[in-house]
Amino acid sequence: MPASGAVTRNTLRQQIADALRDEVLAGRLQPGEEFTVKQIAEQYGVSATPVREALVDLCAQGLLDSDQHRGFRVHQFSVADYRGMVEARMLVVDGIFRRAAPRTPPAEPDLSYGVTLVSIRRRGEAAARAARAGELEVLIGYDIRYWRELGRLVSANDHIADFLHRLRVQAWVFSVPRLRADREFTRWLWSGHVELVDAITRGDAEAAVAVVREYNARSLEWADLLADQEGPERRTG
Repeated sequence: MPASGAVTRNTLRQQIADALRDEVLAGRLQPGEEFTVKQIAEQYGVSATPVREALVDLCAQGLLDSDQHRGFRVHQFSVADYRGMVEARMLVVDGIFRRAAPRTPPAEPDLSYGVTLVSIRRRGEAAARAARAGELEVLIGYDIRYWRELGRLVSANDHIADFLHRLRVQAWVFSVPRLRADREFTRWLWSGHVELVDAITRGDAEAAVAVVREYNARSLEWADLLADQEGPERRTG
């Protein structure tokens, strides 16, 4: 049995990592912004060790960069990075649905499967409402949880689900500051969550694939627009 101190430190480490990730996702920590372990430790009133561990975890997730002499900074994703994220998730998700069909509803009643779908649909409804209302922070929270639960359900493979989750968080980190700079940003917010989960509930692979492909096509259209706006010097970071 681990020592209670280790449990407390690991819990604190996760809490700090989660809090900083939320700050980045909300745009309160901007791409390129620098900070030290000491600054974060003082901000949260904790010791340096769990802070350093949390920052290393976020580096491993691609959200922060580490500089031996200057501390840490929020990673700056380029338009090319974002396009790569979209293309990667296109290949993986399309493959999942094509192979798994997506997971056909069981012939016999499956309480856990049904409960999970209901939970995902509720998150999807909340995400879609937030997207239509332009409530970006609310949307991000529900969207990330929606896709994480959906990924685990349809892939039945935690490694794939974790990979897709990491891509989604990174894509939001890229997107938030650019969306906030666009007065008409709501046109780029996807609200097809319920349509997708309903297709999966029916076991309709073709409909599910069509929804996801339309979503990814819009994401790539947005990437093209950003590339034109930002110019060649910023496309590759």
